[in-house]
Amino acid sequence: MIRWICRSLIKLWGFRIEGNFPVKDPKKLYIVMPHTSNWDFPLGVLMKIGYRMDVQYIAKHSLFKPPFGWFFRMTGGIPVDRSKSSNMVDAVVDLYNKHEKISIALAPEGTRKRTEGIRSGFYYIAYKAKIPLILVRFDFGNKRVTYSEPFYPSGNYEQDLPFIEDHFRSVAGCVPENFYLWG
Repeated sequence: MIRWICRSLIKLWGFRIEGNFPVKDPKKLYIVMPHTSNWDFPLGVLMKIGYRMDVQYIAKHSLFKPPFGWFFRMTGGIPVDRSKSSNMVDAVVDLYNKHEKISIALAPEGTRKRTEGIRSGFYYIAYKAKIPLILVRFDFGNKRVTYSEPFYPSGNYEQDLPFIEDHFRSVAGCVPENFYLWG
């Protein structure tokens, strides 16, 4: 019943799901862009529950404090303290190495505000863990959630970045002016 409600809410919102979905790889890293609004989170949770996606997500640690911390943990959240200098890439790679099946979603912008570029950590997580990136577009302009084919990083970030950026170039986030590729 809850799956049906979530799928119905996605349809009522006007979104369609396109592309390589569901993704069968037992280990994968979903890169969700653009992350321009708080509305990205409910859409992601509706997708997770409505389509039985076994996926966790990385979010700032302050979300996991009372009174709502339980909700973020229940929906698969992994808290990250962005104020501390730690090697998050290696920590996430260790998670992948410890599990036979694990999927994590993250927004490489690292914020809902406009940035000058994306952070490269997602790329090195996938490369070091030898897992595919699944590029997921939350296109509020065309009301589509689009999943790419699995993309395995070559290890040359500068070479692969244009392909990744081109995948997201025509996407309109909920707040389009906050997306760094806008224009």
